[in-house]
Amino acid sequence: MSLDSLLSELKTLVENGDVAQGKAVLSKLKIAILEGADGSPETLQKSCSALELGVLLAVADNDLDAFGRNMAQLQPYYMSGVASTRKAHIMGLNLMHLLVENRLSEFHSELELLSEKEAADPLISFPIGLERKLMVGIYDEVLAGKIPNPSYQLFMEHLLQTVRDSIADCIEVSYKTLKLKDAAEMMKFSNVAELQDYIQNFRDDWIVEAGDLLTFQPPSTIPAATDIPSMEYIKQSLTYATEMERIV
Repeated sequence: MSLDSLLSELKTLVENGDVAQGKAVLSKLKIAILEGADGSPETLQKSCSALELGVLLAVADNDLDAFGRNMAQLQPYYMSGVASTRKAHIMGLNLMHLLVENRLSEFHSELELLSEKEAADPLISFPIGLERKLMVGIYDEVLAGKIPNPSYQLFMEHLLQTVRDSIADCIEVSYKTLKLKDAAEMMKFSNVAELQDYIQNFRDDWIVEAGDLLTFQPPSTIPAATDIPSMEYIKQSLTYATEMERIV
């Protein structure tokens, strides 16, 4: 089967969401590219297209590891100037990936490689805007944002978890107790049951009391200041200081 035929078949499979068959064709396509590599602009273009489709296939498969591998293989083509109509889409997805994994230094490094025109593309400006909102804690706007392409939904789901973790961190240092219903609303859960699942999986130090009340800061077991033998401690410190002076 020719390179063009494989590429055309892979494109159709990705558009139809056929992940299993798409992965099989992608493997064949990568082998065909390696065997027919001649360094010509046409071959480089086809190789770039194949890897771009591999990135989209990984997103459809919810496979962030495969996404990262295909993206790493694809980057040299972009760096060498291979033209692509999918570049803004793929770069936007990559920025979402870096944002979800909190790889902010890499996120900003990628931004520096973009032209003003590329950065203004809605597929790229969307993750840029998300990063800025996350940095200042505008979580409502982060979650209310309309994604520019359905393929971004995978990363928004992961980002939602990140946002919830950040809100949870704020809640547990801001409140001693809070009703489950209020906590669920703050953390953007649809109902209390979803919050309870979250607590069980990620916040097992949170205590649910009386069925509808959360306690974040259990009573401290550290002795009160009046219980510390302060005079004895002071005497001991002075003894150490005296002994040190003698040694010197």
